[in-house]
Amino acid sequence: MGLEPMNRFKMENFDASLSTYFKALLGPRDTRVKGWFLLDNYIPTFICSVIYLLIVWLGPKYMKNRQPFSCRGILVVYNLGLTLLSLYMFCELVTGVWEGRYNFFCQGTRSAGEADMKIIRVLWWYYFSKLIEFMDTFFFILRKNNHQITVLHVYHHASMLNIWWFVMNWVPCGHSYFGATLNSFIHVLMYSYYGLSSVPSMRPYLWWKKYITQGQLLQFVLTIVQTSCGVIWPCSFPLGWLYFQIGYMISLIAFFTNFYIQTYNKKGASRRKEHLKDHQNGSVAAVNGHTNSFSSLENNVKPRKQRKD
Repeated sequence: MGLEPMNRFKMENFDASLSTYFKALLGPRDTRVKGWFLLDNYIPTFICSVIYLLIVWLGPKYMKNRQPFSCRGILVVYNLGLTLLSLYMFCELVTGVWEGRYNFFCQGTRSAGEADMKIIRVLWWYYFSKLIEFMDTFFFILRKNNHQITVLHVYHHASMLNIWWFVMNWVPCGHSYFGATLNSFIHVLMYSYYGLSSVPSMRPYLWWKKYITQGQLLQFVLTIVQTSCGVIWPCSFPLGWLYFQIGYMISLIAFFTNFYIQTYNKKGASRRKEHLKDHQNGSVAAVNGHTNSFSSLENNVKPRKQRKD
């Protein structure tokens, strides 16, 4: 047996063992997504997450003695693309929920026929968008905005891709729609804001970053409320997933509340005034947890002169 067949045999055995473990822990997988890109086994998602974390760790070290990149043009295109994708997902989710007459209080995963398939197709794009959003961090690294690579930022980006792989394989529709719908709407506002802030002449007119963060906190609270409805008035949607989502939302509320207080109260804002200079995603800070009271993951970066782009 050659080396390549041997490696393939080991990988197939590992995949089978992993699938058996997940089935025992979570129950049977949803067969409607069988064969869909990146969903058949967990390994590609896990590898992407590991690569992301390695780049977060090694990227600032690689850039330490190099000039930062501007990335202005690509940032405009990138943020515009994510704005349009988020708008598409929001509109499709809203129409899918309407067509399937989804129940706000609790909605099972196999009760709306073709509308469920519409939701599943959109939520696959939602899952895939979490992979695309790794680029947020990579732009920070290329621009040497390492103070924005916080614990919250990395936790949020790395966890979402992995969580949604499991969601897509076990509960890809039904009650899963609500948080994704709200988040897609928030991302329309957020990435359009990022795109505009990539144009220096637009920055003086961008006043609503504080309200985007408030919208994110409201999103987490509303998701907890809606998820709790499924616990109080249960349907065929698995309770374990609902409990997990409530716990994850609580963790985000804790992180984002800390970030909001540190960024927008007078003392916290004055401590950061010189350090941040209103930059986020290469342009404007204080949105989506990109700056907070947690130390940067790259604390040993020497102070440098602010870019004028």
